[in-house]
Amino acid sequence: MANPKRLRYRSRVTEAFPFLDSLNAIPGVRAAWVGRIPDLPIHGDRDEAMNLLRAHHTAAVSDFAGPSAEWWRAEQVHGTAVVKVPGAPQNMAPDGMPVVPSCDGLITCEPGLVLAIYVADCGPIWLADRRTGAIGLLHSGRKGTEGNIFQAALGEMGRNFGTRPDDVVATLGPCIRVPDYEIDFAGQIADQAKASGVGNFLDCGLNTACDLQRHYSYRRELGKTGRMMALIVRDFKV
Repeated sequence: MANPKRLRYRSRVTEAFPFLDSLNAIPGVRAAWVGRIPDLPIHGDRDEAMNLLRAHHTAAVSDFAGPSAEWWRAEQVHGTAVVKVPGAPQNMAPDGMPVVPSCDGLITCEPGLVLAIYVADCGPIWLADRRTGAIGLLHSGRKGTEGNIFQAALGEMGRNFGTRPDDVVATLGPCIRVPDYEIDFAGQIADQAKASGVGNFLDCGLNTACDLQRHYSYRRELGKTGRMMALIVRDFKV
């Protein structure tokens, strides 16, 4: 008999998110979003939260890309470094899973390789090149946005895969916004996207601090909260 908690979890994972439609319309590209996990109490710091979420997020990746999917995570140090995978070194995180150290963005052109980023008020940014099939995933909060990790990622995609900005579809997911945060970094990201010349940019407009039924919010929950997960994969060669 199926576990009822797993069924509730699965229904949330497979929920449709219209803000990802422009990414999922690209042949060979799939993007997903895992929001707040229902009925999972989290009252500790980041390491405790990630340990509690590990089984749920592992199941989400399995649902998204299959049980044998290879997936990569960034350490997320609130910087602007963007790293190409596979082939990058990895360290073991406190939750017992590997991360690429000292970076907040991952890019790849490798089919079947899943990229994952965690957020709880910072902005997840999905990137996909309609021409080459290259993909990227960024963690852009206040500091990352100030350093323009968006442009850093486009630069790395250009150097590694020949990506041109006008071929890129970019989406900013749920993040904290004014008036719940004093800095409008979502607006700054939109300005950076426009200045970069990306072909298609969408800001979903969702404020993580406004709906704690669907989102985790570090600010609203005073640091004692979980993390949401953004995913992207390239299924086959374009």
